[in-house]
Amino acid sequence: MARLILFNKPFNVLSQFSDEQGRATLADFLSAPSCRVAGRLDYDSEGLLLLTDDGQLQHQIANPKNKQWKTYLVQVEGTVDEESVARLAEGVSLNDGPTLPARARRVPPPSLWERNPPIRTRKTVPDSWLELSIQEGRNRQIRRMTAHVGFPTLRLVRTTIGQWSLEDLQPGQYRELAVRSAAPREQRTPTRRGR
Repeated sequence: MARLILFNKPFNVLSQFSDEQGRATLADFLSAPSCRVAGRLDYDSEGLLLLTDDGQLQHQIANPKNKQWKTYLVQVEGTVDEESVARLAEGVSLNDGPTLPARARRVPPPSLWERNPPIRTRKTVPDSWLELSIQEGRNRQIRRMTAHVGFPTLRLVRTTIGQWSLEDLQPGQYRELAVRSAAPREQRTPTRRGR
């Protein structure tokens, strides 16, 4: 059985266990020396981060070829219209190429924890919330997608990766699961073990 940790990464925490610049890291919240992050989450993004001690499971989760759906709640600046939602769903052309089709919809403001520091508010500029699901993991992809259709991201919270979700975890909290390593079939041939 593989060890899988579901962690709610707070805002401005690195998705790693150490930092030469003294920024907050995973080590400030949990001890898991045998685990590695399966798919990163930006320093200024929040939400679900998976860690595992199983290399095959890590690869299955993180490799874009496996097309795991990742769902985000996205607060954007401005009032999002249906045309922009449709453009996000169809896929947009970014500077590193077109994105795959996504799942996108407007949602009412979700019940989330307060962010520290809070999101800046501008009385003259409204904001909107989207639920956006993608199968890729390009650098700052969600932020670039919403900016491309004219709505800069203010807050980004990942809620699910594949079959795993945040549920009731608060920032800095985690839960641990024992799961079967699900290596792709072509990799299930016996390997020689030697150390």
